[in-house]
Amino acid sequence: MLVGVDIGTQSLKVAVADATLAVRGEAQRTYCTDFATAGHAEQDPRLWEEALRPAIAEALAAARTPPRQVTALALCGQLDGCIPVTARGEALTSCLTWMDRRADAEIADIDHRHLHRTTGLIADASHLGAKIRWLKRQGGVRAARYHQPVSYLVERLTGAAVIDHALASTSMLYGLTACDYDASLLSAFGVDRTELPRIARADEIAGNLTDQGVELTGLMPGLPVAVGTGDDFSTPLGAGLAEPGAVSVAVGTGEVVGALFAAAVIDPERLVETHAYPSGGYFVENPGWLAGGAVAWLKDLLRLSDFAAFDAEAAKAPAGSDDLLFLPALTGAMAPEWNAGARGCFYGLTPAHGARHLARAALEGCGFAMRDVLDRLIALGAAPRHITLLAGGARSRLWAQIRADIAQLPVALPPTTHGSVMGALMLAGVASGRFSHLADAARRVAQPAEFLAPDPANAARLDDAYRRYRQLFAALKDLFPQPSRTS
Repeated sequence: MLVGVDIGTQSLKVAVADATLAVRGEAQRTYCTDFATAGHAEQDPRLWEEALRPAIAEALAAARTPPRQVTALALCGQLDGCIPVTARGEALTSCLTWMDRRADAEIADIDHRHLHRTTGLIADASHLGAKIRWLKRQGGVRAARYHQPVSYLVERLTGAAVIDHALASTSMLYGLTACDYDASLLSAFGVDRTELPRIARADEIAGNLTDQGVELTGLMPGLPVAVGTGDDFSTPLGAGLAEPGAVSVAVGTGEVVGALFAAAVIDPERLVETHAYPSGGYFVENPGWLAGGAVAWLKDLLRLSDFAAFDAEAAKAPAGSDDLLFLPALTGAMAPEWNAGARGCFYGLTPAHGARHLARAALEGCGFAMRDVLDRLIALGAAPRHITLLAGGARSRLWAQIRADIAQLPVALPPTTHGSVMGALMLAGVASGRFSHLADAARRVAQPAEFLAPDPANAARLDDAYRRYRQLFAALKDLFPQPSRTS
């Protein structure tokens, strides 16, 4: 049996699968993010550790599997977090998550053009290099190493400081051509190579469970643990997307739109970034805006009981939400441009609008941001025949239909909703020797999908709404606050 773990933004998920990658048991534990002040978004790594053992135990119980039958473990998780650790791998501070914006000042004097050409990334405070520099300038922390969430937990479980190429390529410290850390960027951000985990393939064995790993997981000593990868990559991988040409939209807390390319692509418009991909090739993506997180915020604000109730409310409004628009920029914008100072808003409110319009406008606004990215991917050479909708958003037919109408492309709904944790299970399968490579595992999980076709009438209405969304963003740009450069 295989165990996969996803260290998500809102929860930790565990799945147990057999040798055919059929999931036999699942469990989940939620936790919170600390948004103490503007730009501050931290999680205590102990929350992940405290969630890990009981979630694994529950998933094993559901699968009727004793720990001794588990043959490998793999992790995936949120990108762009930063955890400084001691020489023993112990966290010195909370994790600065991908939503933390306090490192904005640390990219001001970086050569953005050189960084972009070298890494395929946009110079941004969300990425690891900026956060390491910010922590060093704050003083008071003497770290032996700096980890992202997945590599942090791998070291806690095995004692090995290792990260995969895909996660390393999100750091602003990794050169796409060299497939290694770049000396010029390490120097620019003031990072020593010894302060970073070594780089390996995601499906390699990072190490084996130590006594501490046994205590944290409840699994058997010596269990092989794969290097693991980020959830932006394990989500499409877990749907069987391993070959160039696939385009996916993963809607979780954030919404990630990306396409698989055979060769590295550098976007001159700097809307999408290029990352190494676990199965080979490159994942060209926009790392996402608050989408599911925005819906969760509005759901609570409207006092709707759950996401099904939110969908039911949104379905009462017509396509276009009677001219109500929503900008999905609650934590800054990632589309139609990267703008950390952007703020979310509803525009066009009248006394005739109600909760149903607010709910649908939120779904449509996230869909408009998706189209921004999709159009850019097509301009760079992607030629999608359809879009594969993944993660939590794939459970909602309304979300899927809205995206089909906005993109004017069919949306594929894979039969599995295991998402990123399935990608982790695939990594565990290769690490254990069950599969020879990830493409082999991908063929195992790829299944015929249900397709939702665009509705021509709604597509025309939403095409006009998309045009007004772009005009609204442009009109508001001068009103967005400038990101702080002092904190």
